[in-house]
Amino acid sequence: MPSWTDTLRFAFQPVVNLTTGGIAALEILARPETGDILAEARRDPELDGRLAVLALRAAARKETLLPLHINVFAATLADLGGIGALPEAIREAGRMPWEVTLDIVPPYTHVPQRALLEAVATLRGQGFRISADGIGDGDVPLRLLTDLSPDLIKLDASLLGRPAAVRAMRTLCEELGALVAVEGVETERQHAAALAAGAQLAQGELFAPPARIPVAEVYVPPLSPAALPPPRSGPSVREFVRPAALLPVTASALQVRALLTGSPEVSGVLLVDQTGAPVRSVHRSRFLLSMSGRYGHALYADRPAFKLGDAPRTVGVDATAWEVLDVVAVGERDRTSDDVAVVDQLGRCVGVVRLADLVRALAETRVEEAAGLNPLTRLPGSDAITGEVDRWIADGRVFALSWLDIDHFKQVNDGAGFAAGDELIRSVGRALQQAVAGHARVGHIGGDDFLVLADEEGMASLVTGVLDAPWAAGGRPVTLSLATVVCGPGSVIDHRQAAAWLAPLKKAAKALHGASWVLGRAGLPGHEIRRGSGAHPTQAGYAAVEP
Repeated sequence: MPSWTDTLRFAFQPVVNLTTGGIAALEILARPETGDILAEARRDPELDGRLAVLALRAAARKETLLPLHINVFAATLADLGGIGALPEAIREAGRMPWEVTLDIVPPYTHVPQRALLEAVATLRGQGFRISADGIGDGDVPLRLLTDLSPDLIKLDASLLGRPAAVRAMRTLCEELGALVAVEGVETERQHAAALAAGAQLAQGELFAPPARIPVAEVYVPPLSPAALPPPRSGPSVREFVRPAALLPVTASALQVRALLTGSPEVSGVLLVDQTGAPVRSVHRSRFLLSMSGRYGHALYADRPAFKLGDAPRTVGVDATAWEVLDVVAVGERDRTSDDVAVVDQLGRCVGVVRLADLVRALAETRVEEAAGLNPLTRLPGSDAITGEVDRWIADGRVFALSWLDIDHFKQVNDGAGFAAGDELIRSVGRALQQAVAGHARVGHIGGDDFLVLADEEGMASLVTGVLDAPWAAGGRPVTLSLATVVCGPGSVIDHRQAAAWLAPLKKAAKALHGASWVLGRAGLPGHEIRRGSGAHPTQAGYAAVEP
């Protein structure tokens, strides 16, 4: 009698890393030729669990080394018996639980939340990674989403038309330590929007449609520099993680050789212990050179590959790209091309990063930054600061945006000469950098105008170190004017609105005599005079000024 499994096929769709353009994982999708098995599986946890096992076995037959994404309904996880056979199937396939991400699929309605959270905790303890699927087009409660604390959140592409929602999810993911993926990307415009919104992963017809045979390459649209997201200082290592080729620490040299010769794209193999922690790193070129040498095969083939490996270089998932470079820099020079293992909080390997990916991304960042530097002070221009303002707004941070300039600067140039004027501008720029080093961003927007983005608490050092300091050019005393607008969460929607609140404060500061400082708060009328004629440094005067 024919079984329903006889008409069931599986397709594979790549999950694409938007930073590297490489394939980060494969999602396995059930494709029944007759009937609606998926609708039945939604109501039947046991059937859904069988589909998960069959999906895993389908991937095993393709002999892919990529991490896998397997769809499981939320109701199935709440009934743990539904996927009881999956861990054993993973062991039989020679894979490890942390190579498998369980995509929790809606609906969540009527699913017992406590049972679901307990099931997820159990599976996470076994090593599985957890993804919340269908966000934006499903019914997952926001509170449950935070309680699940997934490793990955998959957003429906329809949310790209609502960038504020995507930025909010990105902020939530940063708090949870999760990645953001966008599903259903079909156009280059959606790809650009996903990048601009800060998504790290994506999948959809644009990159590669689901196929019976896993693809080796995907199409990633080229982007002009203007379409790229603004550079961020210290990009996270999560943005560069590639799948790792893993073998147990007991693997023989012959097993490693078979993996490397059968997978030319693999640059090295990590030998891991039973918990998934990397114990040894086997570099492709050095290993194959040893094996191909005279008597190499006879000497090493049946011996543990452990003997031909090196101590692994590791970084945590929360590391920055610069920290990875530090790890590479302190090691032996002949290992600069080795992959660096990325480990989670339990020490388990979640992937590798390649030095070439980091150098390329950081070099592009530096080129973009250098192009925007002011030639006089070598400080970034307004684009860098306003881009950072938008990120702080998206993150819901309280910040102080300040404008500072030199009073009567034309008279300085006319009286002391342009060389003295240029040197004064450079000196003010250096003083600003030193005063706020490590906790603020300084930009030179042209002429004698500067922008400073800082926490409100950081303003004290700026005022003391710059505004209150004695300044002179050509033997003539010079004063500075400072205007600050403090923006709380929700008070402004972008840098343009913050600048609109700052503009009248700048005018008010310039109207005062001597070194002046005017402070206002976005959304509130009036401003406070902190420095300037008629105001004692410890007293405040008030005037009604609004944008």
